[in-house]
Amino acid sequence: METIELLKITRDKTISFYDLPENDLQKSYGPGKWTIRQILVHLADTEIVLNERIRRAIAEEHPFVVVFDQDRWNEKLDYNNYPVHISKQVYSAVRSSVIYLAEKYYAGSEQVHFFHTAAGIRSLKEEFDKVAKHNFDHIKQIEMALAM
Repeated sequence: METIELLKITRDKTISFYDLPENDLQKSYGPGKWTIRQILVHLADTEIVLNERIRRAIAEEHPFVVVFDQDRWNEKLDYNNYPVHISKQVYSAVRSSVIYLAEKYYAGSEQVHFFHTAAGIRSLKEEFDKVAKHNFDHIKQIEMALAM
């Protein structure tokens, strides 16, 4: 599936999860795994981080981006209690930006590079693809949690 199409499909599916009832938001796909609420808050935060990386890769000459510790964000930003309606708004707005940028810059994006503190040299194409795949993988986890 084409990345831009996957960005749109995962957006639509993910947005629907933000409206789940509270008892469903507390479900997890396995012992010790994040709850649906935590995954949804994480997806909104990840959209922010990856959108910034994409924007830097497009706009800056020698972009340098840092890794973020998702477990620390979960703990320190209190994902267990973070209002999902805020995350829904953030996710929706930032995903619109990512889709716009992908539609404009995906072609040829394998030629645009940036330096990531953990992964080294990465292409803009890899980052666009990562946004879509990352979201897709979390949708599978949410669906597993709902099925349990």
